[in-house]
Amino acid sequence: MDAPVSIGQSLMGKHLHRSNEKYNVLRAFISHFRKLLVGKENNAGPRSEAEERVHSWIQALARSEKSLTFEYVQSTERGLSFKEAEMRLLEGGQNIPIDHNFPSWWQLWCNAFIHPFNIILIIMATLSFLASDNANGIIMLILVMLSVGIRFHQDYNSSRAAMKLSELLRSQIRVQRCAGKVIQTELVVQIDYRDIVPGDIIHFSPGDLFPGDVRLLTSKDLIVSQSSLTGESGTTEKVADMIEDPSTPLLELKNVCFMGTSVVSGCGTGLVISTGSRTYMSTIFSTMGQEKHTDAFENGLRCVSYALVCIMVLVVPIISLSDYYASHNLGESVIFGISVAVALTPQMLPLIVNTNLAKGAITMAKDRCIVKRLSTIQHMGAMDILCIDKTGTLTTNRIIMVHHMDSWGFPNERVLRFAFLNSYFKTEANSPIDDAILAYAYTNGYRFQASKWRMIEEIPFDFVRRRMSVIIERDLDSIWDEQGSYFDTTKYVITKGALEEVLSISTLIEDVDKGVNLTLTPKDREVVLQKSEELSNDGLRVLGVAMKRANTIIKSGPTKYSALESDMVFLGLISFYDPPKNSAKQALWQLAEKGVKAKVLTGDSLSLAIKVCKEVGIRTTHVTTGPDLDILEHTEFHEVVRRATVLARLTPTQKLRVVQSLQKVGNHVVGFLGDGINDSLALEAADVGISVDSGASVAKDLADIILLEKDLNVLVSGVEHGRLTNGNTMKYIKMSLVANIGSIISLFIATMFIQFEPLSPRQLLTQNFLNNLGQIAIPWDKVDDGYAKVPQGWSATELPVFILWNGPVCSIFDIGTFLFLRFYYEADQVSDSEFFHSAWFIEGLLMQALIIHMIRTEKIPFIQDMASWPVVFSTITISAVGIMIPFSPIGKLMGLMNLPLSYFGFLVVLFLGYFSLGQVVKRIYILIYKRWL
Repeated sequence: MDAPVSIGQSLMGKHLHRSNEKYNVLRAFISHFRKLLVGKENNAGPRSEAEERVHSWIQALARSEKSLTFEYVQSTERGLSFKEAEMRLLEGGQNIPIDHNFPSWWQLWCNAFIHPFNIILIIMATLSFLASDNANGIIMLILVMLSVGIRFHQDYNSSRAAMKLSELLRSQIRVQRCAGKVIQTELVVQIDYRDIVPGDIIHFSPGDLFPGDVRLLTSKDLIVSQSSLTGESGTTEKVADMIEDPSTPLLELKNVCFMGTSVVSGCGTGLVISTGSRTYMSTIFSTMGQEKHTDAFENGLRCVSYALVCIMVLVVPIISLSDYYASHNLGESVIFGISVAVALTPQMLPLIVNTNLAKGAITMAKDRCIVKRLSTIQHMGAMDILCIDKTGTLTTNRIIMVHHMDSWGFPNERVLRFAFLNSYFKTEANSPIDDAILAYAYTNGYRFQASKWRMIEEIPFDFVRRRMSVIIERDLDSIWDEQGSYFDTTKYVITKGALEEVLSISTLIEDVDKGVNLTLTPKDREVVLQKSEELSNDGLRVLGVAMKRANTIIKSGPTKYSALESDMVFLGLISFYDPPKNSAKQALWQLAEKGVKAKVLTGDSLSLAIKVCKEVGIRTTHVTTGPDLDILEHTEFHEVVRRATVLARLTPTQKLRVVQSLQKVGNHVVGFLGDGINDSLALEAADVGISVDSGASVAKDLADIILLEKDLNVLVSGVEHGRLTNGNTMKYIKMSLVANIGSIISLFIATMFIQFEPLSPRQLLTQNFLNNLGQIAIPWDKVDDGYAKVPQGWSATELPVFILWNGPVCSIFDIGTFLFLRFYYEADQVSDSEFFHSAWFIEGLLMQALIIHMIRTEKIPFIQDMASWPVVFSTITISAVGIMIPFSPIGKLMGLMNLPLSYFGFLVVLFLGYFSLGQVVKRIYILIYKRWL
């Protein structure tokens, strides 16, 4: 049987080719629309073919009559029969939003295991066992298992994150089906959302989730929340009885509801047009659970691994053959070559990297920042762009009241009085708006004597009227207020809500100067709306306040509320604002100082985003919106994204494209801070995905870092820890490669000119083991002050250049030791091998112990900058142990002997020369390449 084909796609193709004229007209219309949409999206960039088909299909049905919609999905106004629905379920599969085949645990384990560096360590461990160096072999195997275990744990958690989307839709759906062979009867049954198929007719009411993309058939006061797709906190009105305009953006279609959105109020019926992986939500979240692009650090480690393999393949056979030529002992020569290969490998790299990251994670946890993926700390050190949402991150997520003004924009206490009474007597759960009004009145010393009023009735808020009212009266027979206005026992209806809705029920307007109520004229409405627009452009939310006397209260009847909320006197406006956090401006300034640019990616309005950004210090000279991005050419899109600092009204797909554009075209390391389902795509695509503890479960699963508090200062600390981690990691990589490669070159040269091995395999492996122990302290080192001030990424070309500059410096002084031993002590015969081994053993050990101090800083070591005490202690300890070994019984067993004091005097001169020449080379290197680590 052929693979299931999208029912929508196949049916649309079938019906659009009918000869009937109405189908030909619609076919041409849809074809033209498809060309426009495809052309536009190709210009905008990375919309997939599957997403394109879904867009075209939904747009076509939104612009079709209901009768044609039934034809396209091969359904009827009675719904599908149970048999037909079962057949479609078998053909198209279950209604599961993400159609991914998630890898099994063993596949993830294999992916984690198959890494060049792991392979090298396993080969080296095997060779170590062959060379009878069991200790080194066991250590390397443990390091491999630690590395594989950490990588497997992270990949396993990441692959499961996309599964959380299906959990959002687990519910029973009311579906209309028809039953009966001769006389068909319509039945409304409840079925699992996974059994919904295209062509089903569903019934919905407040609180229901849409199980697929739905073309509305009937609707009554239907208000839907699309925040899971758009990120906007507001709601959208949906209407069934309309045909959409060709220019309407997909998420603004009034007659279509999307999978994953929910009903806030109202009810209706709808025809399911797409399910499963063919829905809009599935196309935009289709990349979830897939592997992230490899970052520069990971690619760099792979390059190092491949380079080491190449060096081993080239150098080890040559050294083995050279040793065989001198000793004529094949077995010893092979073991010596194996020892050289082991010494060449930076075995401690996984441990050093993971210790660095774990130390950073522990420190960040103290700042209430949980690191889920250790490698993220490395990325934070390289991060140079942080994309953030506005609400709750830059702002306090706590609304405050700003203005209370009359219709002409002048402050008016009566507006505040009636708004206060409305909020005070509200019995439903107070909204942030009501809390803001009450707090404003109390904190500014207003005394409106609410205790002298009592509430008679309340008309609650709903999303159709978008207002709420209270009916109150005075307890006293009469009283004068502060303004000299007389209140009698007449009842008052006080209404507060959306400005347009309050104006629609008002027929009078209060003139404060004249003390009378005038007729509300169209000109008055225009003045009020213009003032509201000015406030909205400043990023404020505006509500209207109205009141009237109600001498009689209607006891019951269908027109009760509408009669009460009519012929109102419009009093004025009240405005609100979500203020920026006090810490946000300072945190953004600190991030900017460290080379991290902030970009605001939000689903909110542009005017509100601009106002907040201005107050926290983000430049707003270049701003754009999601609809504007959709019409841009490919190159223009990337240029606008590069320049813009504020991007508003973005959909989840657009957030993803912005992040990908910054990564791939801008070559940036991008962090993204978000907490909603709509942020999931960008969170997973970003190099550093950041969410908060109160965020959606999907967002937290996909995030690399969880903030227990919405505070950007935590991220400032994270960037510092990331750069410290990066610096210490690069110290080890560069130091170990310079020291190891320099040592191998020296061994090779020495092998060519003496009749014995410079070091026996056991001595070489012991030296290597002691150096590895000394390097464990590197994660506790500090970095230069200037290092943490700029993003620290990995350069593919920098490491080989660094080795070419600094490796020969080590080799020069190793060769100097060789020449000193040969010509001063005349240790060039086989009989002198024990002395030569002892001298070379100590010099090589001290060289690798001290080289960390040369590499770790741009400054002069021990004079201008001192390493942290763990590193200094480690250096002293390993050096002391290395010097003592030839004088100990262990040294005798290893074939070493006591050395004269004159040799140690030579070593002092040698290392003074090394630090002098090394510092000169360092300054020249920094002068040319403008950086050190």
